[in-house]
Amino acid sequence: MKVLVIGSGGREHAIVDALARSPQVEKIFCAPGNAGIAQQAECIAIRETEIERLRDFATENNIELTVVGPEAALAVGVVDCFKAAGLRIFGPSKAATRIESSKEFAKDLMARYNVPTAAYRSFTDYTEAQAYVASRPLPAVLKYDGLAAGKGVVIAETLAEAESALKDMLLDDKFGEGKVVIEDFLTGPEFSFMCFVSGTKVWPMVLAQDHKRAYDGDKGPNTGGMGAYSPLPFITAEDEEYALEKILKPVAEAMVAEGCPFEGVLYGGLMKTPQGIKVIEFNARFGDPETEVVLPRLKSDIVEIFCAVADNKDAQLEWYNDATLGIVLASKGYPEAYEKGVEIKGLDTVESTIYHMGTKRIDNRIVTAGGRVLFVIGRGANLTEARENALRDIARIDCDNLFHRSDIGHWALD
Repeated sequence: MKVLVIGSGGREHAIVDALARSPQVEKIFCAPGNAGIAQQAECIAIRETEIERLRDFATENNIELTVVGPEAALAVGVVDCFKAAGLRIFGPSKAATRIESSKEFAKDLMARYNVPTAAYRSFTDYTEAQAYVASRPLPAVLKYDGLAAGKGVVIAETLAEAESALKDMLLDDKFGEGKVVIEDFLTGPEFSFMCFVSGTKVWPMVLAQDHKRAYDGDKGPNTGGMGAYSPLPFITAEDEEYALEKILKPVAEAMVAEGCPFEGVLYGGLMKTPQGIKVIEFNARFGDPETEVVLPRLKSDIVEIFCAVADNKDAQLEWYNDATLGIVLASKGYPEAYEKGVEIKGLDTVESTIYHMGTKRIDNRIVTAGGRVLFVIGRGANLTEARENALRDIARIDCDNLFHRSDIGHWALD
């Protein structure tokens, strides 16, 4: 089988790596890919949102399965475009992607179908939004309604912080013209529950947790994620069952009832609050960086699962029992301004799996090309061993312009 993966980050590298383990796969293409992906797939210079060019490439090269990584491609309708051409593609339609591309759509859906989540209100007017925040207890959770590459959420501890974020989102259009959803603040450990979904069929994956803050101790600005790990000892089997039966399955059924059935990966960003498990957000695709620690634990052939979802057939999922813990190496300055083009040495001395997130090959050198650059995955019989293995290998990587967190997994380990 010839397979095309759309995207260029660590998540896509993990998908390519999982596909490479399948005996059914003869050739993998990735558009646009990165320097690490190029070791396992042929990279194609087509951007992820150039959906007609991607469709034409898939048609001309007899691609039998396309897997979509990033939300940007889904939000512009890549799945609808491919299906209209009779091509098999794994991912939700543009209409179903609204569960991620519009925070308001997701919150309204949860309200209609009694899915547990924080109380909220939506605003397009700055003055009304500011007055609402001022009338409520702090901290306040402010979410830009549309896509913002993981940076459209602000937890405002003070009224001044809230006003600054509202100004960014509603007056200065920092993420585009928009709307803001203001939610009550919830407390408790967050976790990611991804499921393969085809209509009302829901197959759960193993749980993961990512770490959003830039620095140790969960300090610093929010990022796209600085590390992740799986499994999660603080989430019980009962918690998992509740999340599956009361959140993920009802939402899949709700999407069918709303006339936009979901096909692909439904990602539940959940929180274990003192009042029970509640939804923080939904994504319409594999989480990044959670995918990089979840897919290495998949024992089943991923091609079987992708095709079962795309063809609405049944699938069986089997998982390895070992632990995985991954740590992001990010460019100094991330998530704000950072330098690109800095050489990375020592990658050939690393024993752990490395997924490339933002790299380029220039001549025979691998250089930094993004904010999050590399993701080093430690494996072990338990999380302690997995973290030790990841940190040991990070010490072998030589690049002056990278930083990382050393406390990934602290919810489970410390």
